Amino acid sequence: MLPIIYRQSRSLLFVCLGYLLVAMVTLPSASAQLGKPEGLYYKSWAVVIGVENYLLAPKIPGAIEDARAIAQAFRRLGFDEVVELYDKDASARRLQQTLSDFLPRKVGRYDRLVIYFTGHAGVTQDFDGQELGYLVPWDAQIGNISKSVTFEQLKEFSRRSASKHTLFFLNAAVRGWEVSTAQTLSLEGRVAPEDETERRAVQVLTAGDKGESLSQENGKSLFVQTLIDGLGGMADRNKNGWLMASEVGDYVKQQVLEQSKGTQHPLFVQLEGEGDTVLIEGRKAAFIMGAEPQSPSERRQAAKVHYEQAFALLQTGKSSEEALERLNNALEYDSTFGDAYVLKSYVLLEVLPNLDGALSAAKLAVQYASKNPDAQYTLGLIHEKNGKYAEAERAMQEALVVNPNYRDVYFSLGILYADEIKDQPKSVEAFTRYLELGGNHARARAAVAQSTPAKP
Repeated sequence: MLPIIYRQSRSLLFVCLGYLLVAMVTLPSASAQLGKPEGLYYKSWAVVIGVENYLLAPKIPGAIEDARAIAQAFRRLGFDEVVELYDKDASARRLQQTLSDFLPRKVGRYDRLVIYFTGHAGVTQDFDGQELGYLVPWDAQIGNISKSVTFEQLKEFSRRSASKHTLFFLNAAVRGWEVSTAQTLSLEGRVAPEDETERRAVQVLTAGDKGESLSQENGKSLFVQTLIDGLGGMADRNKNGWLMASEVGDYVKQQVLEQSKGTQHPLFVQLEGEGDTVLIEGRKAAFIMGAEPQSPSERRQAAKVHYEQAFALLQTGKSSEEALERLNNALEYDSTFGDAYVLKSYVLLEVLPNLDGALSAAKLAVQYASKNPDAQYTLGLIHEKNGKYAEAERAMQEALVVNPNYRDVYFSLGILYADEIKDQPKSVEAFTRYLELGGNHARARAAVAQSTPAKP
C-alpha cells in the first residue's frame, strides 16, 4: 500500500522530506568530508608509468606515446590527479618512493586509484618456487630483482593502501599473482553504486601471459588501443551506462585474443575483495539491472526490482526524479504492473506535480490494480485538484468499497464535503468514521465536537 496520502499525512511526509533535504544542503563542506562522499569517490588518482629509453635495457619504441595516450584517457574519464612518470622519472628510487610514501599519504579511503605501467617486465621464482612477476624501472637491468618492483611489493602496497578500489593496468607479458582466476562479477543484487564502493577491490589486467610477444597494430600497441577503446565505453557489455573494471578486463581479453589470432592472452585477476572499480558512472537507475531481461518472467522480475527501488528512494527522501525514472522503467518491462501505476500517479500528484500525467497514470492504476484502494483514492485526489468534485467523491467512495476501513479516505472525504461540496452533515459523518477508526486529527475532532449538541 502507498505511503499515507491524505492531507495530514501528505503534509507530514513532505515536511520530513523537506527537513532532510535542508539538512543535506546546509552541511558544511568540511564536515561532509568526514563521512562518505556525495558521489562514488572523493578523488580519483591515476599514476601512469612509461619507460622507453632504458639506461641498462633495450629500448621500447612507442612506450611513452602509449603511456601519454592512456593518461589522456584517464583525464577524459574525469580523474582528478593524473601523475605521469616517464624514463628518468621512473627510476627504481622514484617508483619505490611513489608506492611507499607519496600514494599512501595522498590517497584516501573513499578514493580510487589506477596504476598503468608500460616497460620491461619478467617472471622469476621466489624461495618457495612460486612464480614472481616484476616490473623493470628505468635504471634497472632485466633480471635484477633487487632494483625491480616485484609483484610482492605491489601486493604489499595494495594491502596498505587506504583506497577501497585499486586497479593495475600492466602493458607487459607477465604473471605472478598468487591468486586464482577472477570470479565473474555481476551487477545483479547490487542495490546502488554507493553500496559498491563499500566492497574493497584490488584488480589487475596484464597485456599478455609470460613469455608472449605483444602484438602491434599499425605500429601501435594492440593492448593499448583496445584498452583505450574499452575505457571509452566500448567495454560496457550490458549497455547500462556503467563501465566497471571487470567489463574492461573481459573486453580487452576477448578483443586482444581475437585480433592477435590467439597469440596474446591478457590476464585479468581479482587480487583482493569482492568489489569492482567503477570507471564510468552512469545513471543510478540503470546500475542494478545488469543484462537486459528477455523472458516474460525476467521482465516481470526486473519491473519489480525497479518498483521497489523507486519506493525506497521516496521513503528515504532521495532523488524523486530517479524514482520516477525507475517507475517508468518498471512499466516498460511490465505494462500491466498496476502498483507501479499507483505509485507513479502519487509521485506526479504530490512530488513532481504533473496533473495530466498523474491522471493518466491513475486511470491505468484503476484498470490494472483494481484491488488496491490507493488506485481509486489517488484518482479521487487528482479529480479534487482539478476541481471535479463529484468525480473525486465517486472515486473515494470506490476506494472504500475495496477497503471499508481506510480511515485516510474518510478524512479526505470529510474535507472534500466541508470545503468544496458544502455538505456539512456528510462531512461530519466522514470525520466521525475517521475518528472511530483511530484517527486523531484536530480538524476532524473539532468538526465532530461542533456538530454535537451541548448537554443541558
